[in-house]
Amino acid sequence: MQLGFDWDTNEMSVMFLAKLAKPLIGAARIVINSIHIKGDLLLIPILDGQALLYSFESTPEVRVGVAFGSGGSDTLPATELPGVSTWLVKLFTETLNKTMVEPRRQCFPLPPVDLRKKAVGGVISVTVISASNVGRNTIKSNNSESPQRSMLGSSKVNGSFRNKVLQTFIEVEIGDLMRKTSISAGSDPIWNSTFNMVLHGDSGVVRFHLYECDSTSIKYNYITSCEIKLKYVLDDSTIFWAIGNGSGVIAKHAEDCGKEVGIVVPFEDSNFGELTVSLVLKEWQFSDGSISLGNSVISRSQPSFYGSPNLQLRTGRKLKVAVAEGRNLFVKEKSGKCDPYVKLQYGKTLYRTKALSHTLFPVWNQKFEFDEIAGGEYLMIKCLSSEIFGDENIGSARVNLEGISEDSCRDVWVPLEKVSSGEIRLQIEAVKNEDNEGPKNSATSYGSGWIELVLIEARDLVAADLRGTSDPYVRVQYGNTKKRTKVVHKTLNPHWNQTLEFPDTGKPLVLYVKDHNAVLPTSSIGHCTVEYQGLAPNQTADKWIPLQGVRSGEIHVQVTRKIPELEKKITIETDSSPLTKGHTVSVQMRDLLKKLGGFVEDGDLEGLSLALSEVETVEDAQEEYILQLEREKALLLSKVSELDHEISRTSSSPANILF
Repeated sequence: MQLGFDWDTNEMSVMFLAKLAKPLIGAARIVINSIHIKGDLLLIPILDGQALLYSFESTPEVRVGVAFGSGGSDTLPATELPGVSTWLVKLFTETLNKTMVEPRRQCFPLPPVDLRKKAVGGVISVTVISASNVGRNTIKSNNSESPQRSMLGSSKVNGSFRNKVLQTFIEVEIGDLMRKTSISAGSDPIWNSTFNMVLHGDSGVVRFHLYECDSTSIKYNYITSCEIKLKYVLDDSTIFWAIGNGSGVIAKHAEDCGKEVGIVVPFEDSNFGELTVSLVLKEWQFSDGSISLGNSVISRSQPSFYGSPNLQLRTGRKLKVAVAEGRNLFVKEKSGKCDPYVKLQYGKTLYRTKALSHTLFPVWNQKFEFDEIAGGEYLMIKCLSSEIFGDENIGSARVNLEGISEDSCRDVWVPLEKVSSGEIRLQIEAVKNEDNEGPKNSATSYGSGWIELVLIEARDLVAADLRGTSDPYVRVQYGNTKKRTKVVHKTLNPHWNQTLEFPDTGKPLVLYVKDHNAVLPTSSIGHCTVEYQGLAPNQTADKWIPLQGVRSGEIHVQVTRKIPELEKKITIETDSSPLTKGHTVSVQMRDLLKKLGGFVEDGDLEGLSLALSEVETVEDAQEEYILQLEREKALLLSKVSELDHEISRTSSSPANILF
C-alpha cells in the first residue's frame, strides 16, 4: 500500500549552541523553527494484520527553517551563518535514510486489546547459534565501514578470501551494551553463545556484526552486519521484525514473555549468507514499577532492576547493597592482567570496593548502605582496573532501586555496558531506618506546626533567552497555597536566599523554576518535589535537588518541619517582632508605589518590570507576616488554654490548712 506523506509544521522551537571556528570567535545560538518533509510512504501489513511496517519508498524531500541568535553576552551577536540550513537538511536526510527509507522500516502495532501500560525497559536473552554460506565461493572485498560504536579495534576487509579458511565471530550490540561470541572456523560457523542484554525503552534494535580474525587473533576485520528490531505491544506481547532476502519482510510475534523466537536473517551483503539466532524476551518493566513475566504481571513489591522509577514516593528506609562478585571481566591488555574494583554512586553518596589482584573473576563480598532517595534515583556502577599510571574503565551499568520490598533480597547479575564482556553480582535489600521515625511522627503532627523552606540558590540552569541566560525565579506550590521568590536577572546560577513558610498539612511541596519575561508569558526551566514527610520534628534537611523536565539544573534548599514546644517560654525578639515586620512591609509597599508612579510617567518598561517583581516579593513578605501573626496567635491561645487548665485543676483540689 502506498500513501503520500506531506508534513509541514512551524509550531516548534529546537535550540542549540554552536561553537564557531576561526576566523569567527565565540558561539551562536541556532533555532530550528519549521520542518517540511514530503515523500511516498510504503505500508506493509504483517502478522495477519496485527501490525503495519512503514517506510519511505525513496529519500524524502526535507526542508528546515532556521533562525539565528546570540550565544551570550561574550559571544558573537545574532548573525546568519551560511551553510547551516544545508547541513541540517543533510543531517535530517541521513537520519531518515538510516531508520525508515526502504528497506529499513518502522513498526506500528495494532493490538486487539490495550492494557494501557507504558513499557520503560526490558531484559532479553540473545543466542547466536550459527551462520551459513559465509565465505563460500569467492567473498569480494567489502566497502562497508565498521560500526562506529564497536569496542573492537577493527579495520575493513581488503582483498579476497579465496582459498582461505575463515575464523569468524559475532559482536552483539544493543545500545551501549556489547557482547562477543567465541571464534569459529569455516564457512558454516557454529557459536551457540547466549547473552543477557538490557533494553532501555519500549523498543530496541539488536545488531549483529560479523568479524574475521587472522591467525594471531590480534587483528579483527569487519565484514558485514544485520539487525533485528523489536517493540512492546499494548496487549502485553512483543513483535520482532527484520529485513529478509530481496528486501522482503521477516516478522515474528511472541504473545508472552519467556517465549523463544527463532529467526534466520540475511546479512546486509547477500554474499555473506545468513545468521541464525534465538531471542527470548524475559521481562518487560512498566512505568508503575510492575514487571511482566510469562503470562503474569508482578506488582511493585518485586520491581525490576533495569526499569524506570516507581512512581510511589518512599522515604525513611536504608538500602543495603552487597557487591558480591564479578565474572568474565573485560581486559584490554594482551597479558590479561586485571586488578578490578567497583565504584558505587547513589545520589551524592560514593563508595568503592577493595581492588583484587590479577583476576577476571573477583569475589568482593562487601556491603554498603545508602539512604533511600524518592523519585527514581539510579545506582550507578563503574568497574575499573587499578593501574600505576591511571585506572582503566572496564565497564559501567545503572540499576534502578525504586520500590524494593522490605521482605525480600534481590540477587541479580548486572551486565556491564560499553565493553564486550563482564557482569557484576549485586544483592540488594531495603530495611527500615530505625533512627528515622518520620512516617509515624508526621501523621500525628499535621496541623500542629509549619514547614519552613529556605530557597538558597540554583546552578547550571538552562538558558531560556536568546542571549544565553535566564531571569529565574521560583514559584512554590503547597496544596492550594502559592508563593514565589524574587527575580534574579541575567544568570544561570541565581542566589535567592529567601525563606517561605507553610502550615504543615502533609501535602506535596512542589517547586517550579521559571524564566521571567516582561512581555511574553513566563517559560518553565524545570521543576522538582521537596520531600519533607520523613523528617523528624525540628530537623533540617539541606539538599541539592535535580530539576525535572530539563537537561540540566539543580536547586539548593533547606527544609524544616517546625513543631512548637509548648513547654518552653515564648520569647519575642525585638528585631523580629510582628510590629517591626509589619512596619517594614508598610514602608516597602509605600516606596514601591512611588517607584511605580515614576516609571509610568517616564515610560520605562524595564524599570516597571523590575518594580512589579519587587511588588510580588513584598506581597509574599506580607503573606509571611500574616502567617506569623496567626502562628503566634495559635501559640498564645495554646498557652492560655494550658494556664486555664492548670488554674481549674488547682482550684478543684482541697485547700491546704495551716495550723
